[in-house]
Amino acid sequence: MKAITQHRYGELDTLEYETVARPVAAKDEVLIRVQGASINAADWLLMRGELFVARLAFGLRRPKVSTRGRDVAGVIEAVGDNVRRFSVGDEVYAEVDAGSFAEYTVAQAKRLAHKPTRISFGEAAAVPTAATTALQGVRDVAKIKPDDTVLINGASGGVGSFAVQLAKAYGAEVTGVCSTANLEFVRSLGADHVIDYTVEDFTTGEARYDVVIDLVANRSLAECRRALTRHGTLVLASGNGGRVLGPIRRMLAAVLLGMFVTQNLRPLTAVASGADLEALRELIEAGTITPAVDRSYPLAETPEAIRYFVEEHVKGKITITATHQNTAEEQQQQ
Repeated sequence: MKAITQHRYGELDTLEYETVARPVAAKDEVLIRVQGASINAADWLLMRGELFVARLAFGLRRPKVSTRGRDVAGVIEAVGDNVRRFSVGDEVYAEVDAGSFAEYTVAQAKRLAHKPTRISFGEAAAVPTAATTALQGVRDVAKIKPDDTVLINGASGGVGSFAVQLAKAYGAEVTGVCSTANLEFVRSLGADHVIDYTVEDFTTGEARYDVVIDLVANRSLAECRRALTRHGTLVLASGNGGRVLGPIRRMLAAVLLGMFVTQNLRPLTAVASGADLEALRELIEAGTITPAVDRSYPLAETPEAIRYFVEEHVKGKITITATHQNTAEEQQQQ
């Protein structure tokens, strides 16, 4: 099968489009014929191997798993012996540890959900990491209630575009912060108010919010706290802090500071969840949320897709489309 691989950490030139062996599903996994994948910030960070803590899990000197990519939507090709809820031919989507930038990948059954029928495979591939992060941030960390005032810093990105829609679904009054070019896009997601960060600083205005969800980390903790009510909640899903700890440093600082202030300073560390993907499927089927896809690229052009993701003000998500050209060996395996 064809896949985007990486055998050493580095920039985009370390990615290769090559033929590799098709993976085999373990007893608690399924083999997925990939129809779509999507780009996440984690793909960029893991590709470069910048964060030492990430290398502890993904390989100190080189990637443990050579195939890149985490989000996938496709059709089940084979199931492991212990899998009961899914069958060959099911249309599914999931977040995997690695390997979705390929024609086939494997996923743990517990991370899997049936694909929403009202959207395409490409749109479904935009959901797993970003929408799960947004859902857990809105529902579990911020605990947003009807009539809460919520500001989302980074409202036009992958997580932000879902967070705006989910916060509205939970009954909040939502303000989205984004660039000039993306103001109308954020309004189209349902935001009640938009702030152009190039002309206005939300941390210095008079408005105070019950919840601030910071997805950009371009303001300090002190600045973000100024935008909160006295007992408001700051949700941190990003941050800086150097090549050793990365965003963990900012999140730890928030936890420590939170012990001494009336505001709730809460880090968001999302966990892949098949149950949450099922909950998101129901919201998508009901038309409550819809994935926003900025551009789609063929599998062979994944490096260019990542470049666009990093350099441009993306509206929602960037997706990857896989085509399938089985080798003679793969045909024999079938």
